[in-house]
Amino acid sequence: MLGVCLLGAAACGADAEPPLPPVTSVPVTTAPTIPPPVTSSGAPATTARPSAGTGTTAARPRPPANRPPATLRPGRSFSTELTFYSAYDNDPPGTRAIAYPGTRHSQAGGTGTFADPLTLATDPREIPVGTVVYVPTLRKYFVMEDDCEQCISDWGGSRTPHIDLYMPNGDDSSVTACQHQLTPAGRVTVELGAPAGRPVSSTPLWSGGRCSAG
Repeated sequence: MLGVCLLGAAACGADAEPPLPPVTSVPVTTAPTIPPPVTSSGAPATTARPSAGTGTTAARPRPPANRPPATLRPGRSFSTELTFYSAYDNDPPGTRAIAYPGTRHSQAGGTGTFADPLTLATDPREIPVGTVVYVPTLRKYFVMEDDCEQCISDWGGSRTPHIDLYMPNGDDSSVTACQHQLTPAGRVTVELGAPAGRPVSSTPLWSGGRCSAG
């Protein structure tokens, strides 16, 4: 049985740890104080600080403003004499041949809409080939794609405007009465270079013995 040592480890014969060195105080150094810059007048200079919320940010794109709806761009008003022709009195007679095939049609025709205008004949010096013409009194579109002998004579001799409008379904003399009925006594105003959107009548000018001004 081992005895109990009450006198400390060294007295009992155990290996004693070396004593700790005494604690010495370490001097604490402080950073030197830097004086504020001085202005030419001798007063301390102040530095500007950015205030909260003044930082610059990228500009946000603005929503597009409400634009008014697009309106139709009108063509040019043109006052002219107006007559009609059909296959019955075409040149050559009884045919639908035109002077400028391929403009819109290979032969005289059309329905009177903007997409499918009826054939119009005149002097190409008066109205260029391919020009779309709207006739308000008939509520139909036409396109210049044929020559008109009388129109060429009128324009070349006295600069009298004259257009000849094609009337479909006129293969015999019965169409002549309708041509005279729809021919106005004086000049009418038409629209050259007319845009889409004008009122259009789907009723043929001449069909089944019926004559219609639209």
